[in-house]
Amino acid sequence: LKMSWFWLYLPLHLLMATCLCHSIKAPISSSQQSLKSNLFNFYHSLILADGKETTVHLLKDIPKRYYFALEEGRALAPFSITVTPCDVPIEWSILLYKPPPGKAAPGDHDTQEVSKSHKASSMVSTIFTYKGNSVETYMGMSSHSALYLLEFLSTERDTHITVYLTTDTTSGHLYPELPGDPRIDVIGIGPTTVTLAWKHSPSVLQHSEGIQYCLLVNEKHNYKSLCAAETAIRSSGMKLPPTVALSLSPYLLEPQQVMILSNSELSIINKGSSGEVRQVCMGTKNTYTVPNLSPSTQYYFDVFIVNLLTNASAAYTGTFARTLEEPEPKVTELKDGKVVHVVLDGKRQKFYSLQYQARHKKIHFTFQLCRGQIRVHITRNGKTVASENLSGLRYFSLKGKLLDTYSVQLRSTEESNSSVKVLASPHFHKPLFPLLPESLKIKSFSKLRTCRSVTIAWLGTQEESKYCVYRKKIEEDQIWRELQSADRCSGPESRHKSEKVLCKYFYDLNLQRAVTTETIKGLEAGTLYLFDVYLFGPSGIPVRYHSKVVRTRKKC
Repeated sequence: LKMSWFWLYLPLHLLMATCLCHSIKAPISSSQQSLKSNLFNFYHSLILADGKETTVHLLKDIPKRYYFALEEGRALAPFSITVTPCDVPIEWSILLYKPPPGKAAPGDHDTQEVSKSHKASSMVSTIFTYKGNSVETYMGMSSHSALYLLEFLSTERDTHITVYLTTDTTSGHLYPELPGDPRIDVIGIGPTTVTLAWKHSPSVLQHSEGIQYCLLVNEKHNYKSLCAAETAIRSSGMKLPPTVALSLSPYLLEPQQVMILSNSELSIINKGSSGEVRQVCMGTKNTYTVPNLSPSTQYYFDVFIVNLLTNASAAYTGTFARTLEEPEPKVTELKDGKVVHVVLDGKRQKFYSLQYQARHKKIHFTFQLCRGQIRVHITRNGKTVASENLSGLRYFSLKGKLLDTYSVQLRSTEESNSSVKVLASPHFHKPLFPLLPESLKIKSFSKLRTCRSVTIAWLGTQEESKYCVYRKKIEEDQIWRELQSADRCSGPESRHKSEKVLCKYFYDLNLQRAVTTETIKGLEAGTLYLFDVYLFGPSGIPVRYHSKVVRTRKKC
């Protein structure tokens, strides 16, 4: 205790220099009952930087202490301390130490020491205490003769926090400002969308450059800071690029992440075992419609105003909303032997239902995928009998009882338009659709290419059928659109007459030899061509092979 008194008489600037020691692993003191423990806390603390955000890592049940004091020569001055928990609730407090007015040297008698100890301990006081996981700011007035100690403690688990101390309250704020009413309003709800609005931050109105809004969407709960949200994402097994929501730098994403850039908005979708978390930064717009949500699902929405220059952020008051149930899709009755053409809008109508009542025990369903990606789900009297993604021409033969009710639900699995032809019948309508070969790919022979001709080949079947070949000259930037937008159910009637090359019949009972080739002549050198083959069955319904793009040689 006598050594402790020695430190009380050091000048403040020497005291600060001497206190740059390692933090200790001692139990936190619930009340400063003795001078010895108080001084021990000060002397074994780290100095807290002024005007800089400090990240503090806390071990469970082990306190960490920082101190600060004003520069020499300054009188009373305002200061503020902002603490942001990044995970679990923490305890933190501010202790104020003022040295005793007298500097009498310590004596050798116990009575003198006890008297001075009592006098000095009266100059140490706790001026603020907080426990929780909210972002909390303390504002006060500091004196050059005062020393402040900050104590932080986590009793749940290891965690980290950020601490920001400033004694300069006139040159602006590190953290963007929140409006007087920081609530997020839900102004529209649909089955797959929620529209949000919030009041502008004063920081956006004053400094629009480098300031923007970022939205976080998840199915678990709201977050009180962006720091807490990023910690939760990482702890759930999702890997997050550093400050990706803040800096918008082109970080490489992990396999469980999807980046979407649309209309100057950056979306990061993190997919993990605990659900999907979305981050969207939309500039300075204060309204946003969240798309592609699941029907009848509760979502939590948090908006953060972010300073991209300092990586500092402030959180609006989070909200939540439950999406509406998906409206019952229109049910179309299937009739024996009648083909139904279903078109699905991937953005508006993603589901379509068909119903069929069996008049025979054995039922056959035929699906011809025309465009896009569609998943089919078939139930019999409410029980699932088939479910898969469609590809080309697909047949289902099901056996049940008379008057069984079959329900067919078609769902688009992408946002672009999808379409499919559906047929239900008690008889296997092979004559309606042509018998298909093992593959619908068209092959071209590079060695047989010339400046004026291209040779292609395709597979046939054991059934004599009609095949028609069409060609179309295209540009390089048209390839993707032509291949993606092709309607595999459309026939040659949609093509220009000048694109027709020839029609031919062929078959072979030996499938190993059911291959035909054709050399298309009269082409232009160094030019891209799109080739299509149409297969016609007995009923005249066409099936289109997969388009093939080939470029003729430039020089021969």
